[in-house]
Amino acid sequence: MTPVMTYCSFCGKDTADGDHAFCRQRLSVIDPPRYCSQCARRMVVQVTPDGWAARCSRHGEITSGR
Repeated sequence: MTPVMTYCSFCGKDTADGDHAFCRQRLSVIDPPRYCSQCARRMVVQVTPDGWAARCSRHGEITSGR
């Protein structure tokens, strides 16, 4: 069985590769995700005064929920 890889939503690298504490901090404070956590594709991000929306061409859209 092939192991499932997950990717950092801020830098796009494999989450098992290195420490992503800085990335988690940036995502929790202000920055929207830039990479899909399922496939590491760069996402289209739109930031508005109310929050943000990020769309992966394969896995759909996520929003800040504000």
